[in-house]
Amino acid sequence: MTRGILIAGNESTLSQAIAAEAAKRVEHYAAAMIPGRLSGPPQLPSAQIDGQALSELAAVSIQWNPGSPISARSLVLAAESRMEQINEAILVCAPPPIRRPVAELSLTDIEVMVNDHIKGWFFLARELSALFRARRTGTLALVYSDSGAGGGKDDPADILGPPAQASFQAFTRSLLAAAYGEPYLTTGFSCSEAGTETGFASFVFKVLDDGNPRNNGKLHKYGRLNLFK
Repeated sequence: MTRGILIAGNESTLSQAIAAEAAKRVEHYAAAMIPGRLSGPPQLPSAQIDGQALSELAAVSIQWNPGSPISARSLVLAAESRMEQINEAILVCAPPPIRRPVAELSLTDIEVMVNDHIKGWFFLARELSALFRARRTGTLALVYSDSGAGGGKDDPADILGPPAQASFQAFTRSLLAAAYGEPYLTTGFSCSEAGTETGFASFVFKVLDDGNPRNNGKLHKYGRLNLFK
């Protein structure tokens, strides 16, 4: 049976690297990208990420409105329909930075960030957990970077990205703590260095390819400070 891989996240260098690794392993995988609904200029310049890179790979694109629990369920059903079943769901958190003074934050941007980059993960993980629990098999992988989105020394602080990232990290720790009572695997991945997305993605899939039950409930850390521990 074909290995069914679902990748969910926003367009970023990290999600692009994860997608490239998936394309090495399967003819097609499902990709659900968070819509770019924040105001202002694009969050990542074309020099950093090709906006068409994901679609040019083996992705089967699935629409997703993260702030809607109904959309989360529809996403899972659509992925199952197109790939026969979901064996591995990889949730990639790389929230875009919002660099402007807090007094100048758009109310719409605040709502979008909370709905798409915080609430959406809870809705989607709930649906995937129910699916894997009913099937008594599957892998839920949660992937994020600790390095942040960077920025120049004169740029305003990123006001919304770090809180969204911190929420995902806390959610990951909670899911890992509860993993031992579930009939499916839950594993987390974090990266401590910027600019290592390709190596990090390869590391993620090396662990997933292994499929070792002992990885259940573990947070795997990638980076020079962790490779030799």
